[in-house]
Amino acid sequence: MRILGIIPARYGSTRFPGKPLAVIGGKTMIRRTWERAAQSSLDAVVVATDDQRIFDEVQGFGGQAVMTRPDHRSGTDRCREALDKMGDYDAVVNIQGDEPFIDPDHINRVADLLRLPDVHIATLAKPITIAESLFSSHCVKVVFGREGDALYFSRSPLPNVRGASSSEWLQAADFYQHIGIYGYRSETLREVSELPMGRLEQAEKLEQLRWLENGYRIRIGVVPACDSIAIDTPDDLLNIPQELL
Repeated sequence: MRILGIIPARYGSTRFPGKPLAVIGGKTMIRRTWERAAQSSLDAVVVATDDQRIFDEVQGFGGQAVMTRPDHRSGTDRCREALDKMGDYDAVVNIQGDEPFIDPDHINRVADLLRLPDVHIATLAKPITIAESLFSSHCVKVVFGREGDALYFSRSPLPNVRGASSSEWLQAADFYQHIGIYGYRSETLREVSELPMGRLEQAEKLEQLRWLENGYRIRIGVVPACDSIAIDTPDDLLNIPQELL
C-alpha cells in the first residue's frame, strides 16, 4: 500500500494570518511540520497550499508542495485536490499544518491502521488525565466500541458519569481526547469530500461527525497520554518549551 502524507497549509487565518510561515527557533512552522512528517514511514509527504509564499518556502527547504484552490471549506477537501494532483496512492494521512512538533510515530500508527483490510478512515486518541481538559469545549472527546470504531465525538465530556460529582469523573470512567490526525483510503477521501454538512456537524462544529452520520466507520488508535503543542494564535509561540527548539 502506497500512502501519501498531505499537510494542508492555507495562508489566511482569522486568529493568525500567515501562520505556516511563522518562525519557530529559526525555522518556519511549515518546515518543522514537514520535517517531522518526513521522518515517518509514509511513501511521500506534500504540502497542499493556496498561497505562493508558502509554496516557495516549501520548495526552498527541499520539500514538495502543490497549489490548491483558496475556497476549500476544510483541510479534508484540500487533501482531496492534492491527492488528485499527486497521482496514484492507495491512502492519505492528513497531517495538521499547525503541529510543528508532531510525533512521527503517531503518523506511523495511523498508516498502520489504514493497512488493515477493514479500515477505511483512521485517527488517534489519548487518555485524558486532567479535569481541565475533560470539561473544556476546546478538547474534543471520543468514545469507541470494542473493535476500536468511533461511536461519537463531542466537545462535551463523554461518557456522562451519572450520579457522580465532576471531581470524581476521572476516577469513575475512562475518557479519551481526540488527536486531530486522519487517515483515509483514497476512494474514501474522495467520497467523504462530496458529503454535505449534516446536523451533528452543525451542532458540534466537528467535521468527523459528518462521516459518522453517513455511515462511515472511523477506527481509533489509542496512543499514550502526551503533551501536544498546536499553534493557534501568536501567543502560543511564546509557550513553546525551549528543549523543543
